[in-house]
Amino acid sequence: MSNKKVRTRFAPSPTGGLHLGGVRTVLFNYLFTKQNNGEFVLRIEDTDQTRFVEGAEAYINETLAWCGLEPDESVEKGGAYGPYRQSERKAQGIYSQYAEQLIQKGFAYYAFDTPEELEKMRTEFKTESNPSPRYDAALRHKMRNSLSLSADETDSLRKAGTPYVIRIKMPENETVSFTDMVRGEVTFNTSEVDDKVLLKADGMPTYHLAVVVDDYLMKISHAFRGEEWLPSAPVHVKLWEYLFGLEHMPRWAHLPLIMKPDGKGKLSKRDGDRLGFPVFAMNWTDPRTKEFTNGFRERGFLPEAFVNMLALLGWNDGTEQELFSLEELVQKFSTDRIHKGGAKFSYEKALWFNQEWIKHSSADKLLPYVKNIISENDIAVNDDDKLLRVIELVKERCTLLTDFMVQAGFFFKTPENVDMSAVQPKWDADKDAFFKALATTYQQKASEDFTNEKLEHHFKELASAKGIKAGELMLPLRIMLVGGKFGPHVFEIAEAIGAEETIKRINNGLQSLSGNIE
Repeated sequence: MSNKKVRTRFAPSPTGGLHLGGVRTVLFNYLFTKQNNGEFVLRIEDTDQTRFVEGAEAYINETLAWCGLEPDESVEKGGAYGPYRQSERKAQGIYSQYAEQLIQKGFAYYAFDTPEELEKMRTEFKTESNPSPRYDAALRHKMRNSLSLSADETDSLRKAGTPYVIRIKMPENETVSFTDMVRGEVTFNTSEVDDKVLLKADGMPTYHLAVVVDDYLMKISHAFRGEEWLPSAPVHVKLWEYLFGLEHMPRWAHLPLIMKPDGKGKLSKRDGDRLGFPVFAMNWTDPRTKEFTNGFRERGFLPEAFVNMLALLGWNDGTEQELFSLEELVQKFSTDRIHKGGAKFSYEKALWFNQEWIKHSSADKLLPYVKNIISENDIAVNDDDKLLRVIELVKERCTLLTDFMVQAGFFFKTPENVDMSAVQPKWDADKDAFFKALATTYQQKASEDFTNEKLEHHFKELASAKGIKAGELMLPLRIMLVGGKFGPHVFEIAEAIGAEETIKRINNGLQSLSGNIE
C-alpha cells in the first residue's frame, strides 16, 4: 500500500431504496478505511437527472446512520473536498472542462448523432459476425461526429446549437491491465469496449467521466465497487491515463455479486418479493409509482446483525467465527479474504444472525427497540425496570425484534383472546376447584414476596393436596396467563405481571371454561 492517506468513497445514485449489495459495498469501504485510519466519503452521483427520485438521498443517509456506517465527509457533514453532489459540481463547470481537455488532446470527440441515427446504426451495420454493432473504432467514422466531419462542419454544428455528446476515443487493440485487490491482475483489450459517452447533451457527465474526475479531485486512494463495473474498467483506466496519470489512480477492489438463493443470477428485489424476504435495508416507497418495498429494519433486524450478515456474504476471516461486532470486523477485515465468486444469499442464515444477536444483546440495549414495538401496538409501557426483566425472560425466544410483541406484549396487557381449546376436552370439576383455590391462595399470599419460587411451591403444594398431577395443570395456567401455548417459565410470568393481574387472568380463564364442567 502506498503512503498516501487512505480515502474511500461510496457513490450511490439517488434513484430508490438501498439494496443490501449496496450496503455491503459501504461496509467493505468503511472497514478498510477505519482499519487504516482513513476517511470515508459519501458522494451523491446524481448525474442522471431523469432517474432522480425525491427522498432517495435522505433514505441513503438514514440507512448508513442505522447501520452505524456514517461517512466522515458528505453533503450533510461537509468537508474539504466538496461539493458532495455531482449536480453541484457540474454547475461549477468541472466536468465539461475535463471533457474539453480530452478533446484538445485527441482522446475524445464531439458526436452529433440523433437517437434515430444511433438506432439506425444498430440495424444497418448488424452482421452475423457482429450482431450488436457498437459505437467504436470500427464504426465511429461512419457516424456524425468531429472525427468524420471537417473542423468547419463541427464548428458550424456547435454554433448552431445542435445537441451533441462527448465520447471517449478508445484506442484499437491495446492491452489494459491493473491489479485488483480482490482479483489480482486483470487484463482487457480496448477493442472490446465502445466509445462511451463522457458528457451528455445536457452538460451532465456520465458515470465514466464523473467517477474519474471526482475520485481525483477528492483524492480517493481506494475504491470498492461491484464486479458489474469490471467491463467499464478499461475506459476508466484510459481516462486516468489521459487526464491525471496512472500513478494517481485509486487501487480498485471489485466485489463479488450477491446471488439469489435459488438458481443463478444476481439477487434482485423481485427475488425478495417472490420468496418473501426483504432485499432493501429499510422500507422504501417509490414516490412516483407508489410501489412499496420491505426493509430489513422494519422486518425486525438489529443493525448489528444486518451488518454482521453482510460482512460474511463474500468474506470470512479464515476461522469458524461467525458473530462479529463492527469493531471486530474493523480489526479483522482483509481484502485478501474477499471471495472472487458470487455469494449466495440465505434469508434463513440472516434470521440466524439476528436471533444470535438478540440472544447476546443486553436487555438495556434491546429496551428502546422493544419499547417502540410494543408502543406501536397501542400497549403502554410505563415501567422500564419491568420491561428490562421481561426482555431478559423472553429474548432467547425471539428471532426478529417484532417477535417481542407476541413474546412480551401479554406482560403489559391482558390477552384479549385466550384460546382454551387445548384444555377444554380434559377440563373437569376437580381442575376447576383447583384453580379457584389457587386464585384464593395467591390472593392470600399477595402480601408476601410474589416470587416465581414461592408461586411454584404453593402451586405444587395445592396440587398435591388435591391429588392432581401438577403437569396436568401447568398448560391451563400458562394459557390463562399468556393466551396461548408459549412464553417463558409460567411462574416467572406470574411474578412479572404481579398478584392482581395473575388472579384476574386465572378468573377470566375459569369463566371461559365454566361451560365445560359436566
